[in-house]
Amino acid sequence: MTETVIFEREGPIGRLRLNRPAKLNAQTPQMWAELRELGRTLRDEPDLRCLVVCGEGRAFSSGIDLAEIMGQDGLGAAAHVKPGAGVDRLVAMIRQGQEAFSWLVDAPFASIAAVRGYALGAGLQLALACDLRIAARTTQLGALEFRYGLLPDLGGTAWLPRLVGPARAKELVFTAARIDAEEALRIGLVNAIADPVRDKALETAHELAGKSRLALSLAKELCNLALGGDHVAGLESEVAGFGALFASQDAKEGLAAFVEKRPPNFVGR
Repeated sequence: MTETVIFEREGPIGRLRLNRPAKLNAQTPQMWAELRELGRTLRDEPDLRCLVVCGEGRAFSSGIDLAEIMGQDGLGAAAHVKPGAGVDRLVAMIRQGQEAFSWLVDAPFASIAAVRGYALGAGLQLALACDLRIAARTTQLGALEFRYGLLPDLGGTAWLPRLVGPARAKELVFTAARIDAEEALRIGLVNAIADPVRDKALETAHELAGKSRLALSLAKELCNLALGGDHVAGLESEVAGFGALFASQDAKEGLAAFVEKRPPNFVGR
């Protein structure tokens, strides 16, 4: 039994729902662990053709739950040890978060993110790991990590440039801007806008489920290869970059400013 995710199956179509609606499906280490375990299970499901990923309540996912991530067992512990001593714990946590999403990229079936409300930070990166993204008209999307002196570390820098191009990806990451569904559609971040979004996602899932799984799996693999580069290497680079940034004064200032609800004062070290 899982607590933070719900998985249901209707024939060849699966539905994965993030299940922390009171927290706008903000992500926790427990959620990442449950997503990783579900991914290991679903990879061996020969009859699964398409997976719809969505969030319970009014948001897809608002990002990470900082109270959980920065707690005594999370990044907070790594931040208060001697320089270098917390790196292994930090790297392990980031990799666990990446593994919670990256199986979607490599899965032999199609995946569709049905996004509404908010897809911010880690929420956006989960949507990026899916093959297709359909958004409700009022959705807000954004990679917000630069606000805290950090970078998208759960696949954002590996996957976002492949969708919108490197220049647009840099703009979204550097500015930490929130964009609406119309802008996301215009730049190719989402495939369609629909209300209700889950109905459209399920309609698309049924269409894909009627295709040959063998053909779909191969086409997905070839399309990923055609994008060029190695997303696994990209994920490893994110781990290294996040670790270096997390140890900086700027990151500590950015996170403190967020908690204290004030503008950060970055000093470049």
